[in-house]
Amino acid sequence: MLNRILDDSRKTLLSELHRQLGELRVALVRAEATEEHQKALGRAISQLDELLLLVVVGEFNAGKSAVINVLLGQRVLEEGVTPTTSRIQLLKHGPVRRHSPAGGDYEEITLPVALLREMSVVDTPGTNAVVRGHEALTREFVPRADLVLFVTSADRPFTETERIFLESIRDWGKKLVVAVNKTDILEKPEDVRKVVEFVQDKLRELLGLKPEVFGVSARQAWKARTTGGETEALATGFGALEAYLIRTLDDAERVRIKLQSPVGVAERVIEGTTDASKARLAAVAEDEAALKEIDTHLVQHLQELTRDLRLRLSEAERPLVELEKRGQEFLEGRLRIGGLLALLDRERTAAGFRQEVIGGLQAGVDKRVDGVADALVAGETRVWTAVVERVNRRRALHGPRVPGALEAPPSDRTRLGQALGRDVQRALESYSPREEAARVASAARRAAWWTLLLPGAAIVVAAVAVARAETATGALLGVLVTAAIALAGVVRLPLLLRGEKGRFGKAVTTLRERLSAALRGSYERELDTSQKRVQEGVAPFSRFVRSEAERLRGQSHELASRRKELEALRVRIAGLR
Repeated sequence: MLNRILDDSRKTLLSELHRQLGELRVALVRAEATEEHQKALGRAISQLDELLLLVVVGEFNAGKSAVINVLLGQRVLEEGVTPTTSRIQLLKHGPVRRHSPAGGDYEEITLPVALLREMSVVDTPGTNAVVRGHEALTREFVPRADLVLFVTSADRPFTETERIFLESIRDWGKKLVVAVNKTDILEKPEDVRKVVEFVQDKLRELLGLKPEVFGVSARQAWKARTTGGETEALATGFGALEAYLIRTLDDAERVRIKLQSPVGVAERVIEGTTDASKARLAAVAEDEAALKEIDTHLVQHLQELTRDLRLRLSEAERPLVELEKRGQEFLEGRLRIGGLLALLDRERTAAGFRQEVIGGLQAGVDKRVDGVADALVAGETRVWTAVVERVNRRRALHGPRVPGALEAPPSDRTRLGQALGRDVQRALESYSPREEAARVASAARRAAWWTLLLPGAAIVVAAVAVARAETATGALLGVLVTAAIALAGVVRLPLLLRGEKGRFGKAVTTLRERLSAALRGSYERELDTSQKRVQEGVAPFSRFVRSEAERLRGQSHELASRRKELEALRVRIAGLR
């Protein structure tokens, strides 16, 4: 349709515009643009090679249909004081007048009218009508327009609802022309001029628009033309409007409008998609912040349980502290002169040591190990509860695009207790209670024999020395030797007590160190495993956030590049001659 007014430079621009819009269309799919935006761009591309499309809009009872009828010179469209147009009516040039349903809410009308050789005209349902579906139809059709003729009424020009609707026209980047209809209700030409200036001022002040504004009277123009008063028809303001639409919009201007229209649509679509991407990026930034908080929470949790470990280790060592205390009390109670005869019974001493000293060790250690396991399970449960709640709350904002909901794994308290128990048991294996009891009993028995036998030997030695002595000095020497041997027997037991207490204390200290090292290693290993489980659970959402952030930032960059290309093309289109 445009080929007859396209020279080589215009064809080059048209080809370049096709290329850019096609690439933008693909970019919009990648950017997950709304269906509305994708359809709007698709329609703009498909209409590039069609005639200029003039879309007439305005509030109901502003006289849109009457204005179109005057422009066509035929009463084609129904007029009335109530909402009459209920569908989109597309008027195109044709050899005969014919009405054809075009599907849904559309109707195509062909007319043998000269104006329609230059442009197609669309009549839309009135806005601000009680039938809201009519206004929705009009809003949906605006992006398809190349040129918008906005009809307002002189008795209520530029209402607030009109301002809102004009904003959408401006946002789509459409070329705008305004007709202030029903000027015949004004008494003087000066009043018409004031109303037109009022509309111009409001468009400029509130919307930043400077369109052509024409004061017209469709009723008087139709009356003048039907009675043959062409001069009177021109006086109604339609002369200037028609001159603008037919003569002022020459070939070059129509091409500029035709090419700029899809550029405006593309810029509007880019803006909307960019805003949506920014909103998603803001959500992803909050996701990233949430993941950092989770990492911080895990570190704090690790620090908290590490501090708790010191208390747990101190508690776990208590059975060994009590073991040492019982051992010292046993040695002090048994290794004494009054109990010499009992010490000669080694099995009895060993049994007593096992029962009184070592008997409660294993149960005490097991109880503390269970406490450590319970602390680990409780800590992991707290972490999972906080992490699951935070991740799933963020995940829900992205809908089905994110992997399934995070769930805490079932707590395996039995396995954890067994793992800790095995490590502790290996540490305790270096200490044999039976061997310890046997060693203490044997040492005590030897000490008892020494204590009992040495005094008797001393008496015999003293007697021999006296019998052989020839002097008083020899007798004294015998007495001293006898006393020394007897004293050695008596001192043997206290020495043994002190030695056994020291040796036993060292043995228990070594055992405490081994137990503490084993429990610490097992605790830290299980804590590390717990941390990794949480991190692995969060990993799918974390990967999604990283991928989404990279994708959205790449899309924003691509859309910004497309916008720059379109801006440069718009400048070239504006320079068409």
